[in-house]
This record gives sequence, C-alpha cells and structure tokens, in this order.
Amino acid sequence: MEKKKMSLAFQIFIALVLAIIVGLILGTKGAGFANSYIKPFGTIFLNLIKFIVCPIVLVSIINGIISMKDIKTVGSIGLKTIVYYLCTTAIAITIGLLVASLAKGLFPVLATTNLSYSASASTSFMDTLVNIFPSNFLTPITSANMLQIIVMAILLGFSIILVGEKMNNRVIEAFEVMNSICMKCMELILKLSPIGVFCLLCPVIAANGAMILGSLAMVLLVAYFCYILHAVVVYSSTVSVMGGISPLKFFKGMMPAIMFAFSSASSVGTLPINMKCVEELGGDKQVSSFVLPLGATINMDGTAIYQGVCAIFIAACYGINLTFPQMLTIVLTATLASIGTAGVPGAGMVMLAMVLSSVGLPVDGIALVAGIDRIFDMGRTTVNITGDAACALIVSNLERKRKSKK
Repeated sequence: MEKKKMSLAFQIFIALVLAIIVGLILGTKGAGFANSYIKPFGTIFLNLIKFIVCPIVLVSIINGIISMKDIKTVGSIGLKTIVYYLCTTAIAITIGLLVASLAKGLFPVLATTNLSYSASASTSFMDTLVNIFPSNFLTPITSANMLQIIVMAILLGFSIILVGEKMNNRVIEAFEVMNSICMKCMELILKLSPIGVFCLLCPVIAANGAMILGSLAMVLLVAYFCYILHAVVVYSSTVSVMGGISPLKFFKGMMPAIMFAFSSASSVGTLPINMKCVEELGGDKQVSSFVLPLGATINMDGTAIYQGVCAIFIAACYGINLTFPQMLTIVLTATLASIGTAGVPGAGMVMLAMVLSSVGLPVDGIALVAGIDRIFDMGRTTVNITGDAACALIVSNLERKRKSKK
C-alpha cells in the first residue's frame, strides 16, 4: 500500500506550530540566538522567492495577455478587476475605522513621550504617477518595482498581439515555455516553505512573545477581528453571488495559500501558491495569470484595515479624536496609497506614515505599533491574497458568462 504524502498546507501548519512553541521556549533571552542562527535560513528562503517573483510576474502577465488574443478581452478583464479591487479596499478601510472607533475605549492610554520614528518621505501623486512608467528595461526587474514590471508586461503583451498571428505564434510558444520554467523553479523553491516558515516565524515569536500579551494585545485583537469580518462578509458574499462558488469551498481551497501568506507575510511571495489554489477552484488560467500578479501589487484590503485601526489607535494614544472629514480622508488616502505599495513584508508601515500625515496625526506614533508590525502584517497579507483570489474567481465566472451570451 502506497504511503499517503503529507500536503504542503499541513507541513506549513506543523512548521507554524513548532515555530510558536520553540519561539516561546527561547523567549526574549533566546531572541538574539534566534535572530543570529535561525532567521538567516528564513532570509535565504525569502531571497529565493524574491529571485523568482519578478520573472513570474513579467512572464505570467505577458502570457495572460497574449493567450487572450484580443485587446478587448484584456480591457474587459482589467476594468472588472480594478473596480472590484478599489471597492473592496474602500470597504476594508471603512470596516477598520468603524470597528476601531467602537473599540476605542478599550485601547490603553500609553505613555506617548520619547517616541521617535523616522518615516519615509511621502511622494506626491504626480511623482507616483511618473514612477509607474519605467525608463529602463532592466531597472524594474533589478529593483523589484512591481508596478513598473506590470506596465512593461502590459506594453509587451499588447505589442505581441498587435504584431499579427504569423509573427507571434513562435513568441507565444516561447513565453509558454518560459512560464512553465518559472513555475517549475517556483515549485522547487516552495518545497522548502515549511523550513522557511519555521525560520522566519520563530525569531518573531521569541522577540515579541511576552509583548503580545501586554498592552498592545487589544489593538491586535481589533485588527484581527476586522480581518476576519472583512474576509467572511465581503469575500463570502461576492464569491457566492458573482463567482458562483460556495464560501466554504472557497476558503477550504484557499487554505495552502492562506497558511503560507500568514507565515511569510508576503503577498508577492504567495503568488505562485495563490495561482495554484485559484486554478484548482476553477479559475481560468488566462484570467488568474493577469488578475493575481496585478492584485499582489495594487489590492491591499488587509493593509487598508490595518491603516484604519492603527490611525484610530495612535490618535487615541495621543488623546486626539478624529473628525468625520478626517476619516474620509483616511479612506481615500489608504485606497489610493494601496495601489502604490509593494506586496512585501513591512510595506504597510510606509503606507501608514502617508495616512497619518494626510490627517495631521503625529507620524512618531508609528513607533507604538512598529514593534509588533510583523504580527499585523501576517493577518493583513492573508486578507490581501484572499481578496486577489476572490477577484480572479469572480472575473473568471463573469467572463465565462459574457462569452456564453455571444
């Protein structure tokens, strides 16, 4: 009788549990050891993922566009995707602000003296717009600028379609082969994910174990409540109504990607597993290869919730009450800022600085949540990638319906 192989999701789960146990045993005294001798192996794993992510995003989007063979189809999918992403991000930040406002009385009043945090200088909208367009073919890949890579992929994909069938058949074959090679490489790297998850998570638990149980537990609780609320209410309803999939089947099928996202805290790193889960749930490959890389870069529902909760928390710590216009400004800033935030661990911190400065809150307040940002990050990344998958399945279903009507 053949021995049943343990699934990757279960292996990641075991690694997650072991990391928590070992992290708590090591505690703050062993945090130095964990950082020096355990974390580097996690960093190696993340480096390998970063190495393959840029080629995957570039090749899979080009592949997705040219497989549609029609610019109108690309436009139809792109429009549906961006509308869904912007709407769910706006709902997410609203949920974060509302729940945090209701729970404000439970937030501890912390000593807000001697706080220091140097935030990255926020760029203007026009600068952001200019920075989306690459001036060099290699720079976006070497600097992992996802927005520029997406623009490159769209331009090259459209160009291949417009060249004409005689010329582009060989190019299509070449990109299909390149896509298969990138995916196979990613598969090999992902086999190391249980080790990577353990080595990344163990030092975080060792350093923050006691702190999590302290005064910041409440703000984490509120954030995670919002994450779960958004995932259960928004994704369940949209997936069942527009995607034609039962929420139970959706979340069950998404488990490997959810587990990986939670432990790696990287939307872009979770991309290959997310693609696999979406295809197994019945999503079209040409849709998911366009929607998911785009979502890993511009769809940040979990990050938007985090902005709302942290803005209210920081304001409460400083004894500031946010007005309705200020909250509206936060909704708009967080929705637009999410488009320019890379899907890598810690990107939410830069975004939070933008959100706080947009409503005149002290940016120093980020120091209050900086210590446990990684724990926020794990939850918000999970929400981010689940939203990407929901969108891919919904767009796949809507496109199938559109084609059947023709």
